Amino acid sequence: MNVLLKDATIIDPSSSFHQKTVDILIEDGTISKIGSNISKEDHIDEITLPNLHVSRGWFDSSVCFGEPGYEERETIANGLEVAAKSGFTSIALNPNTLPITDTSASVGFLDSKAKNHAVRLYPIGSLTTKSEGKDLAELYDMQQAGAIAFGDYKKAIQNPNLLKIALLYAQNFDGLVLSFPQDNSIAGKGMVNEEEQSTLLGLKGIPSLAEELQISRDLFLLEYTGGKLHIPTISTAKSVTLIKEAKAKGLQVSCSTTVHHLTLTDQELQTFETSYKVQPPLRTQKDIDALKQGIKEGTIDMVTSDHQPMDIENKNVEFDNAKYGTIGLESAFVALNYHFDLDQIISLLTKGKDIFKLENQPLEEGSIADLSLFNPEGETTFETDHILSTSANSAFAGKPVKGNVYGVLANKQLVLK
Repeated sequence: MNVLLKDATIIDPSSSFHQKTVDILIEDGTISKIGSNISKEDHIDEITLPNLHVSRGWFDSSVCFGEPGYEERETIANGLEVAAKSGFTSIALNPNTLPITDTSASVGFLDSKAKNHAVRLYPIGSLTTKSEGKDLAELYDMQQAGAIAFGDYKKAIQNPNLLKIALLYAQNFDGLVLSFPQDNSIAGKGMVNEEEQSTLLGLKGIPSLAEELQISRDLFLLEYTGGKLHIPTISTAKSVTLIKEAKAKGLQVSCSTTVHHLTLTDQELQTFETSYKVQPPLRTQKDIDALKQGIKEGTIDMVTSDHQPMDIENKNVEFDNAKYGTIGLESAFVALNYHFDLDQIISLLTKGKDIFKLENQPLEEGSIADLSLFNPEGETTFETDHILSTSANSAFAGKPVKGNVYGVLANKQLVLK
């Protein structure tokens, strides 16, 4: 693949071309030349797009598709196409399938289904067998097969000794352990944030304490065992404080939050729209402010879409009976771009590669081309016809957004929306 990107503004603070508008020549998947007025040769395809901006390829650390087992929600093939057209060159796929990704064979299946696509799929193996929270799964074997981390998706490890053993065992092969932050004994049958809105709407609440208590416990365990712990999708002000204190102690802990937890509050629940039924639940403006401060200070390492397609039979029902989850790949950049500075967004969408030990190529001559293509300008409303996923459960439908994603140039392939 030989491509010449014309008049592209580079957004990469580590690059000598940061914020410069240049031509970028990619030959056989490698950036061979960056400069002004590069001449096009016959064997090269020239790409010219309005207000084209280019950054390192974006990485989403928490994505669900459906295959195997729930193909009606999203297949791997369509999901990867959605990711590419949403600007992501790599995604970490959660063990949220049937069967659960808890063996080297199941990791191999995902790898084979995603082979030769522009977007690289990195499986997250289940921490416990069948994600039942009883026995550790085949962590080492899964890592050898390609798994980049281990966690039970949206399922807290209730047995602290099991998490202790996992943190100790994973150190033998530098494994990254994920622990979903919710104490189920506190959360009970709650489904939304326990605050004024839950009372007004008559919905059972999940207090912030459920998240914070679990994080406190996990950080105590990490301090005892050592190792590496990642806490996905935090949502409360106190959670930010707890992780900040743990990092100050020198613990190897990282965390993420979601685009919807950064931009939407539990006020959205007044419509009883089930796309707002997410886990953890949407919190308050006070929590959003704390999350934003956590990003500014570097406590929060990355932002994820937490893309979770759900078929209409599980969403177009009463709020109590609806399943959790919202899709988010398509809206991730444009929603963030409405609220945050561009350099900060690119950092949040790429820094996770370092934590998950993935290749993170700079935008320089000689680097492998792993690029996200986008236009950061132009405000609009996110509509249902912007949805590319098989499922349509988007919490951002009808919300103001900014910018437009063109696609990706990665793995020697160009995918444009």
